[in-house]
Amino acid sequence: MSQMIDAEKNNSPLDLSYLRDMSGDSAEFMIEMIDMFKLQTPLYIADLEQSIVAQDWDKAAGFAHKIKPTLSYVGREDARGHLQLIENSARDQKDLSDMPKNFQEFNDFVQVLYRQLDDAKAELEKRL
Repeated sequence: MSQMIDAEKNNSPLDLSYLRDMSGDSAEFMIEMIDMFKLQTPLYIADLEQSIVAQDWDKAAGFAHKIKPTLSYVGREDARGHLQLIENSARDQKDLSDMPKNFQEFNDFVQVLYRQLDDAKAELEKRL
């Protein structure tokens, strides 16, 4: 499976244009969305990890699917693509031997994303 996560994007500020458009450029709303993302995503990822460990592929596909749209909100379509691989692999039960590695890559990425979200939030807070 190809590496989807774009290292360049890991080192650049997040593109929050989707949230900006959605919120009419409300810093307050965008901060709320970031907080919600940081609250919910770890729970979804824990669910995803548990279902992979349990080899419950239907559940794994469902959890991957659930996380995907949130990555678009924060401008990380590359990571969404990586998650799509995980979802397809679980749903079609193919390349399952790659699943732990693919999950680990995603989990490592999310740690970077949380840092990016903190940076974005700090910038937005300057506007309040």
